[in-house]
Amino acid sequence: MKLNFILLTLLVMVSAHHVSAQKQKDKKRVATEGKAATADSAKWKKENYIINRDSAYANPRVGLQKLISGNRRFTEGKSIRPRQDSSIIKKLSTGQEPFAVVMSCSDSRVPNEMIFDQGFGDLFIIRTAGQVSAEASFGSIEFAVLKLKSKLIVVLGHTECGAVAAAVEKPQNPPGHIVALINAIKPAVAKSANMPGDPVANAVRQNVIEQVNQLRELEPVLSRKYTASEILIVGAVYDIHTGKVEFLPETISNLPSPKKTAGKH
Repeated sequence: MKLNFILLTLLVMVSAHHVSAQKQKDKKRVATEGKAATADSAKWKKENYIINRDSAYANPRVGLQKLISGNRRFTEGKSIRPRQDSSIIKKLSTGQEPFAVVMSCSDSRVPNEMIFDQGFGDLFIIRTAGQVSAEASFGSIEFAVLKLKSKLIVVLGHTECGAVAAAVEKPQNPPGHIVALINAIKPAVAKSANMPGDPVANAVRQNVIEQVNQLRELEPVLSRKYTASEILIVGAVYDIHTGKVEFLPETISNLPSPKKTAGKH
């Protein structure tokens, strides 16, 4: 009799545990489905500044807005960390279509995908200290434009850049190949020398502007495509204190007219 009572008690406990576990699974499923439904809603997309990725790949002006919106999410603590799961990794194994090329500084405080809230396959990134370009950098950008059909190129500098600061300070006999970085940034330092305000901050902005102009004039690929409005080349500065990216008016106020679509006037 006592044994039967113990067995009955154990059965009740097991049954209760099973019901509880099932309830937790149901609750988790409902929460997941609710989250998915919310993520698909127009209201959610509007509140989180979501811009269609295919449209960003097809139109560099939409791509620019997608980067601006992603950085806005990042600075407001709304990052959605898109396209960062195993299914995307498998999908991209057959090819890539990055909607933007970013020529960025190597600084570890400027993680491009994070500050723009993008994921795998979204950004084609070339990084050097002071985002200084050389033949390999030019070839990498041209590869993205010609082979991957990327239409937006962003030169991204950042505040308090060490490479720019070195060019401003003009150290004697810099070691190794660091002198190559300093020499490449010197023209921007010279142009900004008489500007009011902080000399490094001024040189950072001017360095980005100089690099944008350099890419816009780079023959034979970029200059022709830029003039024909097939690509956009713009510049921006990331603030390491706030996380905000400022697209420089000097590089976006004089863009070539959008390329006309066939059949439209």
